[in-house]
Amino acid sequence: MSWILLILGGLFEVGFASCLGKAKETSGAASTYWMLGFLVCLTISMVLLYKATQELPIGTAYAVWTGIGAVGTVLVGIFIFKEPATFWRIFFLSTLIASIVGLKFVSSH
Repeated sequence: MSWILLILGGLFEVGFASCLGKAKETSGAASTYWMLGFLVCLTISMVLLYKATQELPIGTAYAVWTGIGAVGTVLVGIFIFKEPATFWRIFFLSTLIASIVGLKFVSSH
């Protein structure tokens, strides 16, 4: 169950980073709504990370959580914000994914 909470927390991390990107692009009320989304996603993400660390080692949990957030945010950047999908970005994204999966497999929990 802790791994599921951790994955969900990582996805909410993608949410708060994406909300920041949208808040930067907007102004007025729209920017305020995106910032509210940021705060909600940030709170949920942190609570889920905290819950996951009740059973998982903090080093592994934090690395996986930030990895999911980093991978997800890059993918949102590519598909939503139209950032470039260069060879090197995809290559290093792939190594990050392999590292996240590797941490899961070597974790004792």
